Order: sequence, then C-alpha cells, then structure tokens
Amino acid sequence: MKIYTRTGDKGKSSLLSGERVFKNDLRIEAYGDVDELNAFIGLLIAALPPSLADIRKQLQIIQSDLFQIGAWLAVTPGSSAARKLTPITGSFEKRIEEYIDQLQEKLPELQSFILPGGHFSAAWAHAARTVCRRAERHTIALAQTCSGSDCTESLDMLTPVQIYLNRLSDYFFVLARYCNQTADIDDVIFKD
Repeated sequence: MKIYTRTGDKGKSSLLSGERVFKNDLRIEAYGDVDELNAFIGLLIAALPPSLADIRKQLQIIQSDLFQIGAWLAVTPGSSAARKLTPITGSFEKRIEEYIDQLQEKLPELQSFILPGGHFSAAWAHAARTVCRRAERHTIALAQTCSGSDCTESLDMLTPVQIYLNRLSDYFFVLARYCNQTADIDDVIFKD
C-alpha cells in the first residue's frame, strides 16, 4: 500500500465520518493540534530519565486518550462514525486530576512565576503544554461554530474534550516542575 493517495493535493482531506473539507477547516485544525501534541508527548517520553517509568506510563495513557479525542474531533456530530466511538467522559479528566494531585504532593509550593526550561524533559513538558493550549483554543473555536439543532450534539461531544485539554495543560505545567525537581534542577524563575 502506498502512503500517498493524491486525494489531498487540492487542499482537501476526508474526515473520519467521510466528509471532504479543506485542510484548514477548524475541525482539522483541532485534531491536527491533538496529533501534534501526541508527537510532542513522544519527545517528552524520549527525554525522560529511566527513573520516571511511572510518568512514562501516565504519558502513554494520555497518548491513547488523545488518539480517542482526535477521532472525536475528526467526525461530525450525529454521524454514524460518531456513534461508534468510545465517549469521552468525566473519568478522563478525573484521571488527569489524580495525576496532577500525585505530582503536586511531591512539589514545593509555587512562590513565583516560572519560565519554560530546566531539564530537557521539563522543557518538553512546557512545549507540550503550549501545544495543548492551542488544541484547546481550536476546540473552543470549533464548538462556537455550531448552529441550530446540531449545536446541542456538537457541544455534548466537544465540552468533555475542552475540559480534558484544559486539565491536561495544567498537568504538563506540574509535570515540568516535577521533572526539574527529579533532575535536581531548579525551575527557571521569572525576574522582572
């Protein structure tokens, strides 16, 4: 099987639900950001020291979550493809909150603003946080485009995704601090 199909040469791509849309469609922007975030998490995993095997497992679970979220973003509400997907529920965000709480218990209280940096893994966690925020913004923009009877179903589908991405960006911030602490490197403090 060839990897290239030439079907996208005129600037359109197919959604998982079958519709053809331009490659700069908000739906594709949103799931493209999620795909990019997943790649950044792969880089973060590669930068983790072997001692953080538990974090590696968390990140692999998050990558699977994001794969499911990408599928949700790649379908139109009410489509037959949407009915086949596993729902994104509150259990997804709860798991992220548990990860955050576990990490924060091990960190000193934050006394000032910090800048991205420190250990290589912390820097990748900060980069993942920023890509996550962009995915969240594009998901919100996508939700704002709904109209009419499709709106309720669209918001039901996108609201849990927004919440998850919001929580996930917090996770990456805390993880960056944890990576620095584990590497015995101070966070980079903002100085005005």
